[in-house]
Amino acid sequence: MKKYFKEIIIILIQIFMFYVFPLFAGPTDAMGMVLLILIATFVLSIIIGAVSKEKLKYIYPLIIATIFIPSVWIYYNDSALIHSLWYLVDSVIGLIIGSVLFKVIDKK
Repeated sequence: MKKYFKEIIIILIQIFMFYVFPLFAGPTDAMGMVLLILIATFVLSIIIGAVSKEKLKYIYPLIIATIFIPSVWIYYNDSALIHSLWYLVDSVIGLIIGSVLFKVIDKK
């Protein structure tokens, strides 16, 4: 468990973003909230790509897309299911950027 502490913390932050943030958004703030969560997902995936040395970080995008799916039926409607693909793509790109940054910084 100690081995994956950083990854667990980042996933817990992501769960907070998916399930607690929508509680504070009004009915007209939905698109702004989705954009905020998308940016947070990107930043968190850059962080996990940069700080994690475990192989678990490579399945992080799949975990994030899967974690988002239940929130579709809690807060949104079926048309928001496509956003899970956006979170998958967003986290893959962030993970690649974070991994590249880690390799560049680690060489110095």
